[in-house]
Amino acid sequence: MTRQQILWTAARAAEATGGINTADWVATGLSINTRTLVPGDLFIALTGPNCDGHDFVKAAFDKGASAAVVHRPIADLPTGQPLLQVADSLVALQDMARAARADSQARFVGITGSVGKTTVKNALAHCLNAQAPTSASQASFNNHWGVPFSLCTHQPDAVYALNELGMSAAGEIRALSALVRPDIAMITTIAPAHMAAFQSLAEVAAAKSEIFDSMASDGIAILNRDHALFAQMDAAARNCGLKDIRSFGWHESASCRILDAELRTDYSLITLKISGKKHLYSACRTGTASGDKCGGCAVYR
Repeated sequence: MTRQQILWTAARAAEATGGINTADWVATGLSINTRTLVPGDLFIALTGPNCDGHDFVKAAFDKGASAAVVHRPIADLPTGQPLLQVADSLVALQDMARAARADSQARFVGITGSVGKTTVKNALAHCLNAQAPTSASQASFNNHWGVPFSLCTHQPDAVYALNELGMSAAGEIRALSALVRPDIAMITTIAPAHMAAFQSLAEVAAAKSEIFDSMASDGIAILNRDHALFAQMDAAARNCGLKDIRSFGWHESASCRILDAELRTDYSLITLKISGKKHLYSACRTGTASGDKCGGCAVYR
């Protein structure tokens, strides 16, 4: 998305949130942090445990914000500044996310797992963007504010929209999946990370499998075939009505099976078997093309 594209208008945001605008505005981006805000952004004043975005609304306008979403009065704000007044700024962000998802024609991909979410998202963005316009969530925006923020900022012309979904407790992925409504969902792996709220890896796998809850029956689930809890995650997807379950790994039954992997100092060579055909995948980290290297990109040969 170029900075010139209109991402949100006052009327569309008010319709999505039920809020009231004090003036007309258009936004070419969104921000929840004045340190990274650029002119034209709509500033969302979120209230957190350590910081209240309402305290930075004036600074947001000083940096060129087009408007601000607020749920309380702002002291010492010049008259006429465009505000979208709502009951709760976080709920408003979530409502805008639902509207953005409903309006989008993109194919939505949801990625969760104990590790590897950002790496997989970035790799997919690199590969898919070579085929069609692809929009991906920023950094590791995968929590209760990061996911709706990402949905609100996906490129309007995106063919693919990539979203990370993270959690620290059961039920959180279910809520995020209800916002994203993935067409394709991947669980990278299950590992002993963020275990404070869980008694076992099986409980973690069950919580991660909540990503399937808001998928249509024609959606696609992608799972790690090598994981000991594959059968549990496969059953969870099928119990949500999914029939197209695909997998990856070394296992002989994997849909995308690794036959060989040669990890060198500055690049990798991986032989895969997909739909009965062998493919050589070459990934280079140096950005130079020589020998088997691919010039800094990931390609099939």
